Amino acid sequence: MFSYQINEDTQLRLLEYRYDQELYDLIDHNRDNLREWLSWVDGMRSAQDTKSFIGRTRKQWADHEGFTAGIFYKDAICGIIGFNSVNWRQKHISIGYWLGQQFQGKGIITQACAALVDHAFQEMNLHRVEIRTAVENFKSRAVPERLGFKEEGIARQSAWLYDQFIDHVVYGMLAEEWKARPVK
Repeated sequence: MFSYQINEDTQLRLLEYRYDQELYDLIDHNRDNLREWLSWVDGMRSAQDTKSFIGRTRKQWADHEGFTAGIFYKDAICGIIGFNSVNWRQKHISIGYWLGQQFQGKGIITQACAALVDHAFQEMNLHRVEIRTAVENFKSRAVPERLGFKEEGIARQSAWLYDQFIDHVVYGMLAEEWKARPVK
């Protein structure tokens, strides 16, 4: 089973069915905060819904179409990060993430995202990584900006969020840019 140690407190792990209740509880506790930016939140009504989600992520892994990992902080699940889509022919991938509000401000998502970018370029031999986030989601936008991604533009009305379309900022990173960046 895939796991990746980010630091002494934080680890990425492939989701297992045994995490269904813990993941559901995290979503439920953060429902209002997550719902502001993510359209799937209302569909998570029980641990069975999270179990179905976990099943889809395991199939994604098995089909070699990327993966979704739980982010574990001090051995408790605190969020999700993963490759939303992979295009093997064009050698690019998109990263998505969310974190429980009580875990924000610790650098967890930035470190997890950096680990996935490393994996995309070094292990998967991809050429481009993209992150899209709502224009007004400044906390989420800070992640690619801290990592040196280039803001490439606005994808107008690119996501349906409950009762309206919202604009996304598109950030991109190329393999040669990632390798040449100054490491802090």
